[in-house]
Amino acid sequence: MKFPLSTSEKGQKATELVRRLQQKFVDELSNASDPKTVFEVVDWLRDEGIHGGGERYVAAEGGIFDRASVNVSHVHYDDLPEKKLASASALSAIVHPDNPNAPSIHIHFSWTELRDGTGYWRMMADLNPSLPNPDHKKMFEDTLKQYAGEHFESGKEQGDAYFYVEALDVHRGVSHFYLEGFDSGDFKKDFQFAEKLASEVIQAYGQILKLSLDTSPNFNQEDKQKQIDYHTLYLYQVLTLDKGTTAGIMVHNQNDLGVFGSLPSTINSGLLKSWIEKTPPPLNDLVARLLKVFPEEGNVNVGNQEKIAFAKIVRAFYGNHSELLTFRN
Repeated sequence: MKFPLSTSEKGQKATELVRRLQQKFVDELSNASDPKTVFEVVDWLRDEGIHGGGERYVAAEGGIFDRASVNVSHVHYDDLPEKKLASASALSAIVHPDNPNAPSIHIHFSWTELRDGTGYWRMMADLNPSLPNPDHKKMFEDTLKQYAGEHFESGKEQGDAYFYVEALDVHRGVSHFYLEGFDSGDFKKDFQFAEKLASEVIQAYGQILKLSLDTSPNFNQEDKQKQIDYHTLYLYQVLTLDKGTTAGIMVHNQNDLGVFGSLPSTINSGLLKSWIEKTPPPLNDLVARLLKVFPEEGNVNVGNQEKIAFAKIVRAFYGNHSELLTFRN
């Protein structure tokens, strides 16, 4: 990273960890494809680097991925002692394979440190297939059970609640794990837990991805449409319900493309439109505004131009509905 890290020892260790995990994830994704997928590195700076920034590895177009973005960020406020937040280091990644037989994955592991030296971990991992495969789900959940140990049931309960889309009575994904505000009081122990869990989840997904591509390389247009429809649900959940994404957009505008790196390349705007009447107010208004980005109804592209437009819409919406902002600052 091309900026100084926080002076906090915990913040530096957490940043070193998420960078190691980032490289492991990129290696796993590359090894699942033949020829190996090329990843472009994109940097961004928070306040010109004064308060940190980050880098993301983005898969080149035309390979086995519809979208793949593996992001690391580290922000710190050593020069602003009045701020409650001292530093935050995070790995946040989303992978959408092009082949609908291969599931998408989202992971987020972060350490947030407050000015008084206390802090907490946030750990998320969820498997998101457009064509569910019970074997893939079992492989993923077996990994979570083994390496989350005593925290598995709590993580599963929190994950199932977080990724439940009440308006549509569905979950985004088939396997969810989420620990929010995790802190046992032993930083070293928690650090080792986060490292092992993240590393094993990344490795398990690499195996699932390779198995999917090796055993089911072919798909038809019906399968592809099911994927696009599922990706529409994914986008709906991210833009209307995901607190982490909303926080990233509302806190600053210096990494909008990175924050929306989780969005797939194609969605069904007609399907999204049909959900407006099912969405409770005032979020139904947000969905209606987001739809105005697309001039046509049907399968539409979600590129950088659309992501920037989404960011402006989301900021304006929550600027008028600050009562909905319940994420931690």
